[in-house]
Amino acid sequence: MNCPICGGRATGKVGTDQYFCWNCCVEYRINKEGVQIFELGEDGSLMAFDPYNQQLY
Repeated sequence: MNCPICGGRATGKVGTDQYFCWNCCVEYRINKEGVQIFELGEDGSLMAFDPYNQQLY
């Protein structure tokens, strides 16, 4: 499975329909509505992905 953000293949499954990309450090879910993308906070919490945040890469 390719990451929806960077297109990399360094992804792993972390839950039911949940994946993590080791290249850009985002977690994403695939469901009927589409793809939901989350950033990991410093405390390990999930935050909605902000595509305009330049600190991601």
